[in-house]
Amino acid sequence: MDNKTLSNILLDCKRNKGNLIYLLQKIQDSFGYVPEEAVNWFSNKLDIPASRFYGVITFYPKFRLKPTGKNTITICCGAACHIKGADNIIKGTRDILQLKEGEDTTQNLSFTVQKATCIGACSIAPVVILNDEVYGNMDTEKTTKLLKDYEKKDEYTGFEY
Repeated sequence: MDNKTLSNILLDCKRNKGNLIYLLQKIQDSFGYVPEEAVNWFSNKLDIPASRFYGVITFYPKFRLKPTGKNTITICCGAACHIKGADNIIKGTRDILQLKEGEDTTQNLSFTVQKATCIGACSIAPVVILNDEVYGNMDTEKTTKLLKDYEKKDEYTGFEY
């Protein structure tokens, strides 16, 4: 763990009178997630029990305790998307990426799969977002093709079809 980065985050928080949420956001912005080592470092420096950090981290879904993949595929699970088969798309995507139960990120950190409550694009449901690109009227077959095409573009070879 880089002590200089952690010290800079601490200085920024003190300068901006940041609270625990602000601190955790800065940690996650720096590392892509909230590493256990960072929690312990700040817990010691600020004399705040690590359990308070974990209470906030586990309450807010924005915070992550594990690294995320280089690419994020988000599947909308709002009412319209759900009715039109979002569950099948999630299952198919997880199968393609060979994710085990309870995992959301591939072992090689290439992809993270996440669900969105609603993204507000009901007219093109079901919706899949790959990084920042929105794809409408999706199904499992189209999502598989999207990932295959992305594999070629990104030279990712970590999953089989």
